[in-house]
Amino acid sequence: MSTLKRPIITEKATSLTESGRYVFEVDRAANKVQIKKDIEKLYGVTVLSINTMRTIGKMKSKSTKAGQVTGRRAHGKKAVVTLKDGDLIDFYGNI
Repeated sequence: MSTLKRPIITEKATSLTESGRYVFEVDRAANKVQIKKDIEKLYGVTVLSINTMRTIGKMKSKSTKAGQVTGRRAHGKKAVVTLKDGDLIDFYGNI
């Protein structure tokens, strides 16, 4: 089972790709060694470093017929991966 869930394609994450850094959503139990192995195997690139961060799910509320309903989005984990110069990952190559 892969520790990678999906790449994160936001304006901030896309601006990081110019410097050879990519952002992925990963499994919460994954460590840096597992993430590095999965990225190198899946994309065929050389990983120099990985920075991980745990994210807290936001509180959300909405109005319904029954009144105010509140809940929380799921917690998660992100990994910022730095690749060797010259390596790149093309997310849009298969479209």
